[in-house]
Amino acid sequence: MLEYIEYITRKITEEAPANKPQNNDSQITLRQAVEKGLKNDAERLAENLLIDMSPMDIINKEIIPALDEIGKKYEKGQIYLPQLLLSAETSAAACEIIKTKALSAASPKKAKIVLATVKGDIHDIGKNIVKMLLENYGYEVLDLGKDVPPETILETTLRSNAPCVGLSALMTTTLPSMKETVALLKKNVPSIKIMVGGAVLTKEYAEEIGADFYAEDAMESVRYAESNL
Repeated sequence: MLEYIEYITRKITEEAPANKPQNNDSQITLRQAVEKGLKNDAERLAENLLIDMSPMDIINKEIIPALDEIGKKYEKGQIYLPQLLLSAETSAAACEIIKTKALSAASPKKAKIVLATVKGDIHDIGKNIVKMLLENYGYEVLDLGKDVPPETILETTLRSNAPCVGLSALMTTTLPSMKETVALLKKNVPSIKIMVGGAVLTKEYAEEIGADFYAEDAMESVRYAESNL
């Protein structure tokens, strides 16, 4: 199944005009570029917006609304997983431009935070937004990506001596993986702070599995880090 998704995603990427310059620059926004999966346009538009907009405004007014819209279309069956993944890759490319251009290398780093989408889950749009926001607030994020085994998350946490781990899940079938990961971390690193998030999670479930915090949205994770790290 994963191989099929990767194949279809490559085909869409190759066929989409992501690497072709747009002649009607004034008629496309960063939000539209993310929704359509136009990677090169998204990178260029993000860089242009940094001239007059703050990084946080670009994320809140352009990137997050685009991803919200894509998520709604996916839930309604109006688009399919490959399109969802392509938009996620496009938003990540735009966020990388914002980070590279806007963040000062001399800025002092705050605490380390390990981020991961749990084992069995290949969705990382929300995690990528959380990563971008945390980095903009000065945290050193160790992003392990998606479909990450509990043992890998624990190993990275121990090796980096990070005081906090952020876990994401979008599929109900991967909630047991999140529970397993939280239990493994708490057993081996009792002092660890664990925040969890994702469309299928609730505050009650987060408390049930022993997580320290349920982040309803990306900014909630930043607020938790600011208050507890």
